[in-house]
Amino acid sequence: MKLGEAAAVLRSKNSGPFEITVDALFADPALYYKIKDSGVINKALVSKLYNIAPERIAHIVFFDQALGFKITFARTVSSGTFLDRDVYGAQQHAPLLELELDLSQGGDCR
Repeated sequence: MKLGEAAAVLRSKNSGPFEITVDALFADPALYYKIKDSGVINKALVSKLYNIAPERIAHIVFFDQALGFKITFARTVSSGTFLDRDVYGAQQHAPLLELELDLSQGGDCR
């Protein structure tokens, strides 16, 4: 299963002019906790998917009450400036859409 299929909501947006935030929310608590407990959503994965240095990742936070996680990272260029291709940051969740999740017991994600 892909993360884009597993999440009820997978979106991105600006977190001010210099950062992007990606949110993933799940309808199924068991699925959320399986992903959280796997540890797959980490700086190494985000760094690889977004081709950014781990130091640019400000936060990866899981919110059990919302059955979701949030990833915040620094934008390459500030919102609305020359060379900005997504002024609202609304298309930056795309690299996570195709993340393949192995949800079998003891499985991980790739």
